[in-house]
Amino acid sequence: MGSTPSFPRVFIPKDNIFVVTGGNAGIGYHTAKWLAMMGGTVIIACRSEERANRAIQQMNEEFSEEKRKKTDGIVDYDQLNVEFMTLDCNSFKSVMSFVESFKSSGRKLHKLICNAGLGLQDNLAYTEDGHELVFQVNYLSQFLLISHLLPVMKASGPDCRIVLVSSDIHRNCHVDPEDIEGKKERKYDTFELYCRSKAYQVMQMYRLNEILKDTNVTVASLHPGIVRTNILGGFRRGMLKVVLSCIQCCGGIKTPFEGSWTSINAAINPELAGTRDIYYDNSKPKSTSSASRNRSYQRAVWDYSTNSLKEYLSDDILRELK
Repeated sequence: MGSTPSFPRVFIPKDNIFVVTGGNAGIGYHTAKWLAMMGGTVIIACRSEERANRAIQQMNEEFSEEKRKKTDGIVDYDQLNVEFMTLDCNSFKSVMSFVESFKSSGRKLHKLICNAGLGLQDNLAYTEDGHELVFQVNYLSQFLLISHLLPVMKASGPDCRIVLVSSDIHRNCHVDPEDIEGKKERKYDTFELYCRSKAYQVMQMYRLNEILKDTNVTVASLHPGIVRTNILGGFRRGMLKVVLSCIQCCGGIKTPFEGSWTSINAAINPELAGTRDIYYDNSKPKSTSSASRNRSYQRAVWDYSTNSLKEYLSDDILRELK
């Protein structure tokens, strides 16, 4: 399995429920697998049932191998408690279908890890909901998901956490409070749109923690590192390709397993219970960009988000968000 994981090996009770968006591949796969190997019940929320089932099968095969090697910190279950639920962040209808299915199950929700995301795109594209693709997948759909699952988390007992997988690249964006989605831009800039989507996740952390300050739910955001995933492939263009090649030669690119460590730590480290407004890099607190801390920008992004989702946010949910 490589080097020793830099997250605590703690026993997670089976009745602790985790949702990992995009948990079938890359960082999300290893996040989901390790949470389950420590005992938790994990729901992989992604588009493809076929890919999710293949991922779950592979997780159990690797779990059996870890048990054979007597790896420390994993449970001795016959198989992992990992399940699939459909979630397509391209579609608000899919998000709402996931929400209704989850709520109807009567389950609690202890940890929500918003990990799904897209990287740089070749062409400007819009979803069926009329929003720029990366903005909706990386940020807005998961904003909608969080909004509807917050009441469930508030009723799920102590130390419930939301983990937003952002990126240090959020520092490179230009925030225009009059054009949150970049629809007024004359030239399509996929790098700028990606950076914004990650900055908005960091801003969301600050706004949510302000709303949730007297509750059992805390929110963290993080940079997983530069990780060898499909998303990274999209960055291999122009000067970015040269920069990434230099980083790779210096051993600075992580495996997906290593990339999952900060997410896992933020989700289950007992020492982090009750902590808020912390952005992690290599599981260590790190400052965020001045733009992401700008309260005026935060309000502009928040107001744009709730207005964009007004068709899907009932009055009681909107009250939860104030």
